[in-house]
Amino acid sequence: MAKIRVSTTIEAPIDAVWEYVRRIDCHTEWMADAESISFHGEQTEGVGTAFDCRTKIGPLRLNDAMVVTEWADREAIGVRHAGLVTGEGRFALAPAGTDRTEFCWTEELQFPWWMGGRLGDVFGARILEWVWRRNLRALRAQFAAG
Repeated sequence: MAKIRVSTTIEAPIDAVWEYVRRIDCHTEWMADAESISFHGEQTEGVGTAFDCRTKIGPLRLNDAMVVTEWADREAIGVRHAGLVTGEGRFALAPAGTDRTEFCWTEELQFPWWMGGRLGDVFGARILEWVWRRNLRALRAQFAAG
């Protein structure tokens, strides 16, 4: 199982960061690997929200089927990956001073055999960590731009 943890401090109050991050359909604005997001129904937030994220990393494209398993306003969003790649992911927000927010992204993922299985767990984790660090820089930039 690949275990990945990346974090950043965003120069914005937690309320502002939460209002942006809670909009799952906007994640494509700051996630370079997320091409599109489509919901399975009318529900677009909260526990039980189901969606597909069309994901691209290099030449690899896949549909990442996810269900929201945790939703704590201003604190966290957790998901279960139920597609080709399986596992759990979580965004956690915490105040880091008056107008700053600590944003932590953790994932525990299992790759299918054809993506290298356990070997894919090691190399996949390194690649995803690099991609997600870049994603967090882009998220931070959303607030720096105003």
